[in-house]
Amino acid sequence: MKGMLETTTKLSRRVFAGLRETVYHAQLANGLRLYMIPKPDYNEKYAVFATRYGSIDTSFIPPGEEQAVITPPGVAHFLEHKLFEGEESSVFEAFAALGASVNAYTTYGLTSYLFSTTDNFYPCLETLVDFVQNPYFTQETVAKEQGIIAQEITMYEDNPNAQVYNNLLQALYHQHPVREKITGTVESVAGITPEILYRCHKTFYHPENMILFAIGDIDPDAVVQLVEGRFQNQSQTVQGNIRRLYPGEPQGVSKVRVEAEMAVARPLCYLGFKDRELCSGDELLKRQLAASLSLQILFGKTSALYNRLYESGLIDNSFSAYYTAEETFAYSILGGNTPDPVRLEEAILAGLREARENGITEEEFQRQKRKSIGGFLYALNSLEFIANNFVSTRFRGSSLFSYLDVLQQLKAEDVERCLQEQLIEERLSVSIIWPRSQ
Repeated sequence: MKGMLETTTKLSRRVFAGLRETVYHAQLANGLRLYMIPKPDYNEKYAVFATRYGSIDTSFIPPGEEQAVITPPGVAHFLEHKLFEGEESSVFEAFAALGASVNAYTTYGLTSYLFSTTDNFYPCLETLVDFVQNPYFTQETVAKEQGIIAQEITMYEDNPNAQVYNNLLQALYHQHPVREKITGTVESVAGITPEILYRCHKTFYHPENMILFAIGDIDPDAVVQLVEGRFQNQSQTVQGNIRRLYPGEPQGVSKVRVEAEMAVARPLCYLGFKDRELCSGDELLKRQLAASLSLQILFGKTSALYNRLYESGLIDNSFSAYYTAEETFAYSILGGNTPDPVRLEEAILAGLREARENGITEEEFQRQKRKSIGGFLYALNSLEFIANNFVSTRFRGSSLFSYLDVLQQLKAEDVERCLQEQLIEERLSVSIIWPRSQ
């Protein structure tokens, strides 16, 4: 990396001996956190530049201000799309010329921009930092993107799996913005302006609210020097905390049941359980792992309940069960295609009541725990898995490499608590898509 400026940023290192991983960390003067994991034996190199800004951040008070800013649903996703379109050229073309693959995604709590490559890592990293930090919006380009995203929204509205899921979130939540689609609606997207986009970029894309993570055959010192150099002409300093505003959310669900008709061959049925025990950091990680283990024990493909449902014809291979959580919301969802949604709901609730009466055996708990540990260790072979999950767990105040310790410390009673307190009918909403009547 010839010609690169010397850095004054301190680089620290933490070794996770049990996982044979070494993480380098630095924080720039503007607040940007950098994490790097050198893996000399890998040809692939991977980088993520992410902001703690997702679809639920529609109401906030910027640092140093007192007036709340309220934006239409879908701005975070819209902004993700627009940053790929520079003033002079397409970001996709720039990465393709470097032989790299670039992508991005928006979730409820974050927006990530990422690339993978075997060559030209440092030019790719320069391009990543530059395009994310330098927005360009005009009335004309925003109007063009509104049409593109409106088509995307319409496409999802015609997707039964997306519709049954979105309907379920609106049934679970009264006011929390998780009930809104990540893309927003055609109407909300029509209200997005260049001014809104610049305002949100200035607030949430400040380096202090962001993380840059790199992994592969890389030099941590070179990464820090390069990234620091990309900000050398900017006068950014730390800006302070963004105050995110969320409406008060009642404990109970908004609707017990929501049903719709679409052009499907078989009905779709999702059951959602609203979790109100909210937390952060390692406590959130522990709750995620305990809830996921409980669902795997109850509804995994080797469980007695899953096999009863499958053999009776009430479910097929589309059936799934998973837990999702951020600091301000959490829920479990299970379901899939079924010939009889009413019977499926009854059978699942009966199975949960039986499990609560009988409890979870220590043998089954330990078996699923070992399986989860093995799955996690296997996933660490993927640079993409490490990068994306490292960033998301850091934004939640924990660490990807705490996963194994937290999982090993879980007890059967932690999983039992999820069954007894969360997967209960008082927290249940049901969403059904029926075949359209002739």
